[in-house]
Amino acid sequence: MIDGPARFGGRDNVVLAVVLDCADLDRSAAFWCEVLGYHPPATGPGPYRRLLPPGGNGVELLLQQVPEPKDTSKNRLHLDLRVPDLEAEVSRVVAAGARLLTDTPVKEEGWVWHVLTDPDNNEFCILQPPAERLQ
Repeated sequence: MIDGPARFGGRDNVVLAVVLDCADLDRSAAFWCEVLGYHPPATGPGPYRRLLPPGGNGVELLLQQVPEPKDTSKNRLHLDLRVPDLEAEVSRVVAAGARLLTDTPVKEEGWVWHVLTDPDNNEFCILQPPAERLQ
């Protein structure tokens, strides 16, 4: 696994990482590793857990343990998981511990998706692109 930055932004000296607040580092790490296919991280001291995809090439997800729960307002930033089979992926992710928020899929301009939450109630979407975008 690469020990350095997983992915740079548009400039060579900018590292892109997504930070996600959570209450329980172990629970969140297990959930997001299962959902994203990332390697389980080594446990370490402090309120952070760094998750990387196999080989380290991709977006880093940094879990940050915080004492307060998520408030009930809508997330201003969320993750989208784009997949070829919406229902199969939603079923897999719900089995991993996600909670489904939408009863029926949302449909817009050929895109179809569900809104879910992780174990800390952070919202994310699973989307199926239009057929022409799958090729």
